[in-house]
Amino acid sequence: MINEGQGGAIVEEWVELANGCVCCTVKHSLVQALEQLVQTKERMDHILLETTGLADPAPLVSILWLDDQLESSIRLDSIITVIDAKNFRRQIDEHTNSSSFPEAFHQIAFADVVILNKIDLVKDNLEDLERQIHDVNALVTVVRSVRCQVDLNTIFDRQAYGVKNSSQLQELLEYSKSAPPNSRHDNSISTLCIYEQDPVCLTKVESWLEDLLWEKKSNMDIYRCKGILNIHDSNQLHTLQAVREVYEVVPAREWSETQSRMNKIVFIGRDLDISTLQDSFSRCKH
Repeated sequence: MINEGQGGAIVEEWVELANGCVCCTVKHSLVQALEQLVQTKERMDHILLETTGLADPAPLVSILWLDDQLESSIRLDSIITVIDAKNFRRQIDEHTNSSSFPEAFHQIAFADVVILNKIDLVKDNLEDLERQIHDVNALVTVVRSVRCQVDLNTIFDRQAYGVKNSSQLQELLEYSKSAPPNSRHDNSISTLCIYEQDPVCLTKVESWLEDLLWEKKSNMDIYRCKGILNIHDSNQLHTLQAVREVYEVVPAREWSETQSRMNKIVFIGRDLDISTLQDSFSRCKH
């Protein structure tokens, strides 16, 4: 869909961007190009934007994760990562014996869905591979495949960045709570969850997020976080989403009468310190 060229012209089904790397420098022009592409087609259900295996997903998310007030005709649904099951194990083993940080772990950390491909070549240790994936990202959905043949319903319309998926988000948070402790040899990248029973102040939460994600006052490198919040003086469950420096806290729905109004936040990143995160978030209490 992205092709080199001049003038940003549309040529048949190709959209040309005048300049910039799609995952680094192109921002508003990429959104405009996608919207323009949608307008040229009578009916378009999904757009798959493929980056290289070395690309950092975070800048692209910050481009496509749009505010509802912009009333864009496109929305970011999810990040999908394909893993070569046959060679993933070798990459893990190589990383264990070196100081490098494989791009595979980076891609998994940002993914909402992982397609574990070539499972026919590694039938004996699929559960172990999935455990390794969930050690990095406890919230990710793993879909097994051969030759990348998958049911599209399992990867499309995930609404991973939508406010209407609060029930699914709660299920993911419960899963992360029950998941076994990280047992990888390299614990620099991990998933952890913090909890707070008392209501929190929205203004304090926003300041707390800005300190964590913008000011970076600690050695932690936070890739993503997701959570549900019990905001003081509000009967609405709020959802929290963040990717790198971009975050959003929005009301999702009314709390149910039978539901425990507990704050739950999952973090994915490197060198995470649960004591620092828990203690600092506790100061957001009203």
